[in-house]
This record gives sequence, structure tokens and C-alpha cells, in this order.
Amino acid sequence: MTNAQNTTPTVQDQAAEQAELSEQMQFRLAKRARLLESGREAYPVGVERTHTLAQVRQAHGHLEPGEETGQFVGVAGRVVFVRNTGKLCFATLQEGDGTRLQVMLSLAKVGEESLAEWKQLVDLGDFVAVHGEVVASRRGELSVMADAWSMASKALRPLPTLHNELNDETRVRRRYLDLIVRPEARDVVVKRARIIQTVRNVLVERGYVEIETPILQLVHGGASARPFETHLNAFDQDMTLRIATELYLKRAVVGGIERVFEIGRVFRNEGVDSSHSPEFTTLEAYEAYADQFTMAERIQEIILACADALGVDTIETERGTIDLRGPWRWLSVYPALSEAVGRTITPRTPVEELRRVAEEHEVAVDPAWDAEKHVLELFGEIVEPTLLQPTFVCDYPPSAQPLARQHRSEHGLIEAWDLIIGGMERGTAFSELIDPVVQRERLTEQSRRAAAGDAEAMRLDEDFLRALEHGAPPMGGLGLGLDRLIMLFTDLGIRETILFPLMKPEQD
Repeated sequence: MTNAQNTTPTVQDQAAEQAELSEQMQFRLAKRARLLESGREAYPVGVERTHTLAQVRQAHGHLEPGEETGQFVGVAGRVVFVRNTGKLCFATLQEGDGTRLQVMLSLAKVGEESLAEWKQLVDLGDFVAVHGEVVASRRGELSVMADAWSMASKALRPLPTLHNELNDETRVRRRYLDLIVRPEARDVVVKRARIIQTVRNVLVERGYVEIETPILQLVHGGASARPFETHLNAFDQDMTLRIATELYLKRAVVGGIERVFEIGRVFRNEGVDSSHSPEFTTLEAYEAYADQFTMAERIQEIILACADALGVDTIETERGTIDLRGPWRWLSVYPALSEAVGRTITPRTPVEELRRVAEEHEVAVDPAWDAEKHVLELFGEIVEPTLLQPTFVCDYPPSAQPLARQHRSEHGLIEAWDLIIGGMERGTAFSELIDPVVQRERLTEQSRRAAAGDAEAMRLDEDFLRALEHGAPPMGGLGLGLDRLIMLFTDLGIRETILFPLMKPEQD
């Protein structure tokens, strides 16, 4: 087995591969039949496994060549290497975490019939169970000298080899093969789990309560995005998959759960690229009596705790070194954009001038956009990609976040930030809008945009407004894209950080 390659197979290559695969599968199916005919199981309920391969390695890692321990173990694993000679056979077993261990089968120990069956029936990719003594081979390789073996699971398809390498697309489509072949793929799974557990631990230690909110929703909201639509037959009701968890979490805060969070999948029927997936995992957290500055402290604490869990302070990227322990600066949208384009941009800059700026900097804009939308697009295309170090981009125009409160001191702005690291948005937060009258005005305007054909505009959610009308405490809210956080710590695209990402169907 080898590391994945970036080659894309030709039609001829694929045809030859399928022909070879079909032949190999026929051989393996015949071996399966032979096992069953002989009264042996090809897929037993269980096997005698007294030790993992890692435990054997840990207990006997320093044997001298030819040394015998007198300890007998039962081990099991996938066969990833096999070499059969006359009276002695060698195989390497691999278990889930990638640990490998050699097993040896000799004519003297297992007998003629058992050794012959091994040679005839075992292929690369099979799971086998081996019982025997822990020894070191004559070359000093830690091994189990078998006195018995059995099939644990007969593989009918071959593993990737030098003659059948995994290209990038196949790795993602058939992630199970990627996990078998590449330690790097298994490492990403472990890192992802560690990061998500760390995020959860930080919030729980801060007194947050984890809850679950509906995935099927009558009214989608909490973000500007196109939803997936479905139909609930039991109610004869059109519904959508959630695009965010925000509005239900805020309902919980209204109800008295003052610190609340959810880690879960959300779904947006939008484009797919190296940083966007139709389904992805988010953290959203809300805290009563907090504001955007409180939530900035929370996200910094979360990300630094993840860095500690992974043992890193800096992250190396193609664009430079990200220093997570350095200062996390604040950057206002309008002054930063003004500096980048060489002219003063304010909330009062007319849309015609913004169109000229876009043309000068070759930024594509829609003539129907208003001034605020132009500012957001210009900032995202010109300034955001330059922000390598952790930066809280703040002081947005109101349309950027319809659920954020107006700025306490700057007219025409809202209290919201996006955290940019490595030129990419990683999270967002605001001082939440809790005035039900203003919130109704904002959502009504969003609803008008939706009626005019804006597929990403929010809908008017009367039940959410009803909750606010009962009185909501001042609160801060935080959203963190966990896939993008994992991308940050692994320097990988989003398809590599999601174990089984959505893919187009394979073509025949």
C-alpha cells in the first residue's frame, strides 16, 4: 500500500482496473466458498483476542533477536503484508489506530494442514486471529509465533497497492480505504474528535448547558442562506432543514437557560468549494448578560484550549506562520476598507462610488445590490484574504447581521464581529438584538427581500418574535464553524476534515 496520488485515472485505466478487480474478486469468492465447505467460518461472531497489537508492542518492545518470552497471546488485525515461503510464513497485521505487528507461522508450530490453508486462503485485507508466543525474530522484529490461526473476516475486494493507487477523488468517496491506507487520514479523525471534545469541555466548565434543537423547521432563520426543502407527510407540511441553530437557542435563553450551546449539523443549499460544504458542523452558544466582547473572550479561550489539546502555539501555512499566542487585534470594516482601496469609505458613501471601487479592483458585484452589500463584498474580496493573524473584524453595517443589536455608540453600525484567521472566517458573534419591535422591522425587511426573489433572505418567524416579546435578557451570541476550525489546525480543505463529505454521484 502506498500514499495517495493526485493522478486522475483515464477511462482505459478504469476499465482495466475493473477487469482486474472482477478477476480478483472471483478468486476471493472461491476462497470464501472453500472456507465454508471445510466447515470453517469466513465471518465468525468473535475471535479470541486477549491483547491488542499496541499492548503487545508496549509490553515487549525491547526484545533481543531470537528472544522468546514464554507469554502467549491472542491477537487480531487486518493483513497488510504477507510473505509465504516453504516452511515459514510471515504476515503483518494492522489494527484500527494503525499499530502493526508481525506474525509468523511455521510448519513445526501450526502443522502442515493449517499452514497449507493459510497459504491457500489468506489474502491482503483479510482479518485474521492468531494465537501464539510473543517472540523476536532472528532479525529482531517483535512477532507472535503462531500455534493456531483463524479467519476473522474474509475480504472480497483487494486493498489499494502499488498497482492500484488511490487518487484524491477515490480517497474521499471511499474514505474507508483512505483510513486503512493513510495514517494521516486517521490522524485527522482523531484530531477532529479531540477538538470537538475540547470545545464542549470549555463551555461546560463555563456553566453552559448543551441542548438539541429541531433540524426540521417550519421557518428557516438564523443566517442568510438558501435552505434545503422537504415535505412532512404526516402533517402535509412543507418544511426545511435548519440553516442555523440560533433562533431556538435564543428561545431557551428567554426561558431561563442563561448559558446554552449546541454542536450540530446545519444544511445550506449553496455552492461547494474548498471551504464550503452543503452540510457542516457548527457551534452556537448564547450567554445572558454578555455582549460581543464577552463572546470574543469565549472564542479565544476555545481556540487556545484546542491549541493546547493538540500541543501547538503556531500554525504553518503557505502564506506564513499564524501565531495563536500573539495579539488578537480588532479591525473596523469601513476604516480597513478605506485604507485598502486608498479612498474614504463610510456608511454614507453612495452606491455609485462603491461600484467604481469594485470595477477598479476587479470585484464582481450585482447592480441590484445596495451600498451595504457592496461594502461587504469589497471587504470580503479585498481585505479579508490578507488577514493572516487572528483578527476580530467589527463594526459592520446592519444588513450584515439582521439579528445583531445596533452599535451602542456608532450610528449606522451593529455590534458584531467575524473572526478571521488565515484569511478565512472562522467564527462570528454579536451583542444580540433583543428589542422585539426592531427585530420585527429587520425580519420584515428580510421577508420582503425573500418575496422579491432573494433565496438567502430570512423569513419572518412569528414564534421567535413572540418569545422576544415575553422579554429576553441582554445576551451575547457566538457561532463557530467547527469544520473550519479543524481546517485551521490541519491546514486541509473542508472535504478532508469531514469524514464522509457529500459528493456528486459517480458516473458509470
